[in-house]
Amino acid sequence: MKKIIHIITTVFISIFMCANTLVTAAPITENYTDDIYAMPVISNEESSTNLDIKAKSCFLLETKTNTVLYKNNEKEKLAPASITKIMSILLVIEKIEQGYFNLDTKITASEHACSMGGSQIWLEPNETMTVDELLRATIIASANDATVALAEAVSGSEEAFVNLMNEKAKSLNMKNTVFKNSTGLDAEGHYSSAEDIAIMSMELIKHDLVKKYSTVWMDALRNGKSELLNTNKLVRYYDGCTGLKTGTTGNAGYCLSASAQRNGMELIAVILDGQTSNDRFNGARKLLDYGFANYGFLEIKPDLSLLKDIPCKNGLKSTLNITATDTLKLLLKKSNHKDIVQNLNIPTYINAPISKGDVIGKIEITMEDKNVGNINVVANENIAELNFFSSILILLNCILLP
Repeated sequence: MKKIIHIITTVFISIFMCANTLVTAAPITENYTDDIYAMPVISNEESSTNLDIKAKSCFLLETKTNTVLYKNNEKEKLAPASITKIMSILLVIEKIEQGYFNLDTKITASEHACSMGGSQIWLEPNETMTVDELLRATIIASANDATVALAEAVSGSEEAFVNLMNEKAKSLNMKNTVFKNSTGLDAEGHYSSAEDIAIMSMELIKHDLVKKYSTVWMDALRNGKSELLNTNKLVRYYDGCTGLKTGTTGNAGYCLSASAQRNGMELIAVILDGQTSNDRFNGARKLLDYGFANYGFLEIKPDLSLLKDIPCKNGLKSTLNITATDTLKLLLKKSNHKDIVQNLNIPTYINAPISKGDVIGKIEITMEDKNVGNINVVANENIAELNFFSSILILLNCILLP
């Protein structure tokens, strides 16, 4: 009898608690979400590294975390030469992906497209080529006439296409760029910066189609009569090179945006206004070598020994089982891989109801007392809220069962 009275008392206390929200039982409102790739910590020692790049401006970017690994004079407005075509190619590929046309679509060359100087495939007015052929000419051989033919196919005129280029540059937050043509031929007021070129290069290599062309060393058009030789020597000689684009004019000097991938890390190296062709290739190689040699992704798994059941209020269970299943990939200088510390940040209790997978808190990943990333801590079970009816069921279960 005493046992039954105790049970009834306990149940009705629970009912009373359900009817009156506890002012101290604040629910969790912050949702901790993080990408799998986290930003690195760049120390003063790293930022002061001098690679002695023989060019007016340079920039090295890691693409998954959008992290700058090296820079020098990166915001200066300089003539970009044919690196301009990175934006032109990006817009054409976006149109292909949107279904505006396809690789087999035939394009007829205009007199304006055929009038371009510099690098070209000598298109004749009214000559037709497919989008695929014109992309090969543009990306591999940097053909100005092919580029303009594509631009006109997208927008009707090169002028309209250039407006589209500048709109895209603004949307990518390229603050030091203005395009005056689609090719990169020298023009007053046509400029970009090493930082901006890295931004649009990163956007371009998100599209796998470009690498179908940018990784090709030699090709041909017109049934083998027109040979295409890649202007980017790194495609042939640098391990992991995936493109992208060279540029050379009298105003711009020797320029290059080069992308390369190794061990799950992809880098973009930009060289602007090198004095010689070798300066741009050697400079890009030095930047890429520096990035691959000194940085890498460390996959961090959560320390599950930090996780203990936490109290649960107003629920059908008094404790909640928690877990953490995500992993974090952190870009670090390889010498810092041993300096990682994990700290648990969760509430002292939580209110029901709780659904499995609800974010409860986080494991903070720190290095040198700086937060460099988080891993979500989540509920590992469902816990229903205690209410009048569930309390009655508990009471009946206790009375009826022996």
